[in-house]
Amino acid sequence: MEKPAAAEHPINDVMRRRWSPRAFEPRAMPRADILTLLEAARWAASSFNQQPWHFLVATRDDEERFAQLLDCLVPGNQVWARNASLLILTVTKRTFDHNNSPNSCCVHDIGLTACQLVLQATELGYATHQMAGIEADKIREVYGVPEGYDPVTGIAVGYPGDPDSLPDDLREMEISERTRRPFDEFVFADGWGKPADL
Repeated sequence: MEKPAAAEHPINDVMRRRWSPRAFEPRAMPRADILTLLEAARWAASSFNQQPWHFLVATRDDEERFAQLLDCLVPGNQVWARNASLLILTVTKRTFDHNNSPNSCCVHDIGLTACQLVLQATELGYATHQMAGIEADKIREVYGVPEGYDPVTGIAVGYPGDPDSLPDDLREMEISERTRRPFDEFVFADGWGKPADL
């Protein structure tokens, strides 16, 4: 199932095609494709080139690791993410290596690297869904995440599936129209809330 964005202005086709489905077909991804996704993520921009991102990964063909990582998602996300081919937890380092000062951009940078991974996945024909619904304390305990590092999000990657495989409430979200706020609600000039005259 595809739901391309109804963009009002020209954008890259990969960006237009990217969306966040929950329906996945439960089958394994080729290792080469997984490495391509991670390579795309590796080349994201970051403040001071800190590259504060870290990934915890599990593939569905490794049942024990997959179950362990799936259990670190909130129960509502486990319902559908169990059918993904690849599960990822993103973790960011809160400080810079060169001076140990706080890196106020570390969460921004994890977003950039995740975006590159997601767009690369879309280019390869995979579906992706990023989620805030993770169990951060459980992740710290299960994976031994050290002090100074924060679990941030989860990402499910896999083959697009049938929306009818989802529970009713999730299926309704799956087939609903995609929407975005208009520019005048978030692009300002001359002061907050004053739409930019572009």
